Amino acid sequence: MLEPAIPIARISHEVSDQEFEQVVRGALEVVEGTLLFKMKTSVDGETQHAAAAVVGLGEGRQFLLLTLPATGGQLKVETASHSRSPLAGIAESYAGLMDVLKAAA
Repeated sequence: MLEPAIPIARISHEVSDQEFEQVVRGALEVVEGTLLFKMKTSVDGETQHAAAAVVGLGEGRQFLLLTLPATGGQLKVETASHSRSPLAGIAESYAGLMDVLKAAA
């Protein structure tokens, strides 16, 4: 199980949306995770990239929140259950919606 807010990678320049997605997909590939969604947010006046992901299946699946300041810095990964971000709750809801849509298809 991942500990809260584990720093994964450090980037020392302005980070584009495409670069953030590449970094996130690379990190998720290692743990066989799936990207649910990504967006830019503002926290305390600082713009950051944020993504939600899921690893595992069924009852054992775990929701992750990945964040990186837009100005560069460390990619942080935390479990949604340990996160204080409102995006953490959205991740689980989004995955539930995708489950329902798959079942209906």
